[in-house]
Amino acid sequence: QVQLVESGGGLVQTGDSLTLSCVVSGRTFSSYTMGWFRQAPGKEREWVATISSGGSTNYADSVKGRFTISRDNAKSMVSLQMNSLKPEDTAVYYCKIGAYTGQGIQVTVSS
Repeated sequence: QVQLVESGGGLVQTGDSLTLSCVVSGRTFSSYTMGWFRQAPGKEREWVATISSGGSTNYADSVKGRFTISRDNAKSMVSLQMNSLKPEDTAVYYCKIGAYTGQGIQVTVSS
């Protein structure tokens, strides 16, 4: 059974930084592209960033230059370093591998 467990969310102020982590079990982690998505209240879920099995990264324009996705295959973990946070980054963040998505973690950025 595939499980994804996110951690690291919380309440921060505008301009602060936060790092989200997602640990995956039940799947050969290193072979898969990993992704982060988010969903703000009243909005559809949107893609944030992905990292391929080879380490190539892609970012949504809204987070490019502020967020960094990385992976540690030895720990089966993907991380999302978020800098210069803005109130519009407030959302529930989800990590994803294949067809599987974590339970989500809240990030709230106060103005």
